[in-house]
Amino acid sequence: MCRPRSNLLRMKHPQESLVAARPRPGPTGLPLLIAALITWMAVWVQVVAQLASRDPALAWPARIALLAFMACFTLTVYSERPGRVALRDLGLLGQLVAITVLLALGPSGTAAILLILLAATMTLRFSLPVELALLATINLGLLGIMTWHWHWPLGSAFSAWVAWLGFQAFTVLMVRYAIRAGHLAEELRVVNAGLLATRLVLDETARDQERLRVSRELHDVAGHKLTALKLNLRRLSGDPALGEREELQVSARLADELLDELRALVRQLRIGDGLDLEAALRRLAEPLPRPRVEIEIGPGARVPRAEQAMALLRAAQEGLTNAARHANAARAWIRLQRQDAGIELILDDDGRVRWPVAPGNGLEGMRERLELLGGRLDLSVSPRGGLRLTAWLPLEAPA
Repeated sequence: MCRPRSNLLRMKHPQESLVAARPRPGPTGLPLLIAALITWMAVWVQVVAQLASRDPALAWPARIALLAFMACFTLTVYSERPGRVALRDLGLLGQLVAITVLLALGPSGTAAILLILLAATMTLRFSLPVELALLATINLGLLGIMTWHWHWPLGSAFSAWVAWLGFQAFTVLMVRYAIRAGHLAEELRVVNAGLLATRLVLDETARDQERLRVSRELHDVAGHKLTALKLNLRRLSGDPALGEREELQVSARLADELLDELRALVRQLRIGDGLDLEAALRRLAEPLPRPRVEIEIGPGARVPRAEQAMALLRAAQEGLTNAARHANAARAWIRLQRQDAGIELILDDDGRVRWPVAPGNGLEGMRERLELLGGRLDLSVSPRGGLRLTAWLPLEAPA
């Protein structure tokens, strides 16, 4: 079975120790942005009105801070991918600075609502312990602003502070659950695609075996009987009473033609030996939004046996999963071709790779599966910028 959480490529980023356990960003960007925009507009109306009622000169600084916050929020949401960590951190810092400016302009409980949006985007970046530590620090600063800068009574400040903490905690949990649900759905699609691809291989195997059975039956049974018929017709043609009859000559000629056509049909069926993996490979790539996969099948690139087809299919699945999950590839290329008395699958991507690649369970399992069938696995840096994975299997079964 496929393992969606393979460790084939363990990419090392400078921030890995800080965020190693964070959830991978999922398909939450647009819904989160829409919800944040509605909240932000409500905060805009309230905060600008509250500050302008005390001092009209505060209205424009508040508007600038609110615009800066939304710009940084959008930057954070759409910088989820691993290669944009610096942009994401810049967006988070910008949100925090904008909120601090708003809180410093004067008492406005509505401005603290923006901390809820900040907490949502921090979930996309940090592991839960790191996020909780950062939020605790930020909220302690908020409590200090409320009591010392706004001069709120400690009891009132603490009550409002606890409420905002609760809203932030609720947001963190909801975003994490949404991310987890998105990844479970993604993994389910990948597993389902793997099962469907396996079914296609099994169907192709059954058709191939039936084709071979029919060719053997035609050769062994029909061919044998036609040969016997020809021998009997030849014997009859030696009879002086029958040898000159036109019907006998026509029958002999038809038997010769039928035997020749039968042998040609058997050869044609034999030429089609092997499994066609194109449909299974396309099914495998179908559920992946990234990378976009191009598949090329070389002439005569048919896999002789079902176990070989499954090994190559699993190699392609492992490579595509890791290209999407670890290398941040936008495009991938799969080529299946005949090479050196064997069948070869080459998978290239345009992602990032740190060379040499640290061996993981997925890589070792793939290599062992191929070596059991007499094949090999080679890794190299792709000319397209990412990783090149080459899986080769012999056409003949190992002794």
